[in-house]
Amino acid sequence: LTEIKLPNSVTSIGDYAFCYCSNLTSIELPNSITTIGESAFADCSNLTSVQLPNTITSIENRTFFNCSNLKQIEIPNSVTSIGDESFYACTRLTNIGLPNSLTSIGYGAFIACSGLTSIDLPNSITTIGESAFAACSNLVSIELPNTITNIGGNAFEYCSNLTSIDLPNSITNIEGGLFYGCSSLISIELPNTITNIGGGAFAGCSKLTSIQLPNTVTSIGARAFSGSGLESIEIPNSVMTIDNYAFAGCSNLTSLALGSGLTSI
Repeated sequence: LTEIKLPNSVTSIGDYAFCYCSNLTSIELPNSITTIGESAFADCSNLTSVQLPNTITSIENRTFFNCSNLKQIEIPNSVTSIGDESFYACTRLTNIGLPNSLTSIGYGAFIACSGLTSIDLPNSITTIGESAFAACSNLVSIELPNTITNIGGNAFEYCSNLTSIDLPNSITNIEGGLFYGCSSLISIELPNTITNIGGGAFAGCSKLTSIQLPNTVTSIGARAFSGSGLESIEIPNSVMTIDNYAFAGCSNLTSLALGSGLTSI
């Protein structure tokens, strides 16, 4: 099966409908379709492009999972959510336009999309799921709008070419492993809304030589900065707890100023 043209009478595509159609290169989806099920095109390894109809409202879990030759996809303005692992390991995907209707990106939605170099998130986004962009090894920039209230743990883990990022002042937590292994990260600005830095959040950020912690931070998690390139850091008086191994393996650290609010270290 190399190509599919669906008639206008089709209103839904079921779960796993075309899964493992490894020779499928193209498919035409009519505007009569309102739902596309989970893993509908998973492992269609020769599918190169898809134009989704503007009648669907969500991209379900693993819809294009491991479509390793997918280079182009248009997501219509009707889509409000992208499900878990929807574009997992779509390694040829170099650009994706996210519509202004989109509010949430699920767990691992773009994990291992190594062809992505930049992402522009719309102002409608409120939630980025865990590991959403993990292992996007060529991602160098991403803009995070102030509408985002939650960024899941490990969301940018192993984005080894990400050099800088500004976090919006709409988030309060830096979740565990958020920038774990971001070995090219040299600059990050933390807003004054942050209260917690999770475990392993900046572990392995070997080029991160300095970071300014706002005086709203109350806790620093285990291994938060382990193996990072920090040379100096000042812990504000607001910090009460620093967990185990928070600065383990920081071989360049020469100056650590502890705040007066510490109760546990």
